[in-house]
Amino acid sequence: MTTTAELMNRLAPSVGLNNTRLDGVRIYKATQSSPRSPLLYTQGIIIVGQGKKRVFLGDTAYEYTPDRYLVMSVPIPAECEAPATEEEPFLAMLIDINLAHVSTVIGKMGDHLPPLAGTGDTNRGLFLAEADAFFKETTARLLSALTSPIETEVLGDALLQELFFRVMCGDNAASLYALAVKNTHLSRIDKVLKQIHSHYQRPMDVDQLAGLVNMSPSAFHRAFKEVTASSPIQYIKKVRLNKARDLLVLSGARVNEAATQVGYESPTQFSREFKRYFGESPVAFSNQAARATASQAGVASRL
Repeated sequence: MTTTAELMNRLAPSVGLNNTRLDGVRIYKATQSSPRSPLLYTQGIIIVGQGKKRVFLGDTAYEYTPDRYLVMSVPIPAECEAPATEEEPFLAMLIDINLAHVSTVIGKMGDHLPPLAGTGDTNRGLFLAEADAFFKETTARLLSALTSPIETEVLGDALLQELFFRVMCGDNAASLYALAVKNTHLSRIDKVLKQIHSHYQRPMDVDQLAGLVNMSPSAFHRAFKEVTASSPIQYIKKVRLNKARDLLVLSGARVNEAATQVGYESPTQFSREFKRYFGESPVAFSNQAARATASQAGVASRL
């Protein structure tokens, strides 16, 4: 029987992120260890096929493995580290959170959902959950389908919806439920985060962001930090710096160009904050990245 790791490896011919035949589903492969460093996690579910990864958020470390998957209810800047070698690469499947799928599952579960959604912290931006036998079996069938064009076309969406059902049956599904339901703190902060990610280049006023979701500045600040472990100002800064790193690595942008494109008016301030966040100047980082494979260096900010 083909293992999950073997299926992921087959679907990941290249190091880095590999698209699959199903929109919103990608396979990540790393063949070199990653020391602890900043990254920007996207909103999604990460299922490990081989290896392990540890993410640090505030004072808490979360380790996800083939037996524990990670759900990022919202995009979160954090830090991570992961061992990997050519012989034993780190392999994982990244699934974008599709609120249409989640809402459909919630609707079909009906009266069975409240006790399931009522456990856990509804304001958490991420959570770990046990990959039980049912979850692993669904994951394996989805991966197997992705190796076949016709099976992906016929079965892909249904298997993806089944996987979301398995997540919603987990002990920590409360935050995913809160994300799909209007007027929860998490859904309001998610709306603000979408605004930030769409317009991070522009000046942003925290009070205006609070008004966007009809929250007082103090309540907004408190809820925002509870979800993301960062203040709104810190979060915006981290997003800009991560976007700048992608410009330097993936697009070969010059330092001044990267600074301007992510919303910095002062290149000096940008270089100072970049070095404080990443541990080296943008010039040094760009030179180092140029000697590495762009795919391996760039996609680290998304997984």
